[in-house]
Amino acid sequence: MIIETTRLEIKDFILDMAYDVHKNSLDEDNRRFVPDEVFETEEDAKETIEFLMSQYGSTEGPLVHPVFRKEDNMNLGYVQMVPIDDGKWEIGYHIAKEFTGKGYATEAVTAFLPVMADTVGTSEVYGICLSENMASKHVLNKCGFEAIFEGTGDYQGEKREIYKSVWKKA
Repeated sequence: MIIETTRLEIKDFILDMAYDVHKNSLDEDNRRFVPDEVFETEEDAKETIEFLMSQYGSTEGPLVHPVFRKEDNMNLGYVQMVPIDDGKWEIGYHIAKEFTGKGYATEAVTAFLPVMADTVGTSEVYGICLSENMASKHVLNKCGFEAIFEGTGDYQGEKREIYKSVWKKA
C-alpha cells in the first residue's frame, strides 16, 4: 500500500526500518503519552515490525504504516488503525519530536483516514488521547474529529484524564 500526499508517502513496513522505528520511538513525548510504543532496542522494533507486517491484508488489525517525507525519504513516524471494543476502530499516530510542528501528523491522518476506514469497513473512527496531549487534540480537531467526551476514562489499562473524539465518513 502507498498513500501519497503533497509532502508524504505512507507505506507498508519492511524489516529494514527497525532502526528508524527504534530511534523515532525514544523521544520524551512518546514515553509520556504512549509508553507501550517505545522500543528500547532495534531488536524490539524489529520484532514488532514483523508482527505488524503479518497484519497486512487482514481487517483485524492493528494496521500500522510508516510515514515518510518525500523530499528525502526520511521516516517521520507512523499512522495506524487499531480495533477497539465492539467492532469500532481508533486512529493513532506518532511523528518523531524533531519533525513535529510542521503539519505532518495532520497531513498523514487526513490522507490515511478515509482509505483505512474503507479498508476496515467502518464509517466512524475514534480518536483517543490523554487530555494533556494538546498537540494530539489539535491534530484530531484539524482532521475533522468532533469531541464526544473529556474526563476520567480507561487509557492503556489505567484510569486517566482522556479526550475522546469521533470522525464520521461523509
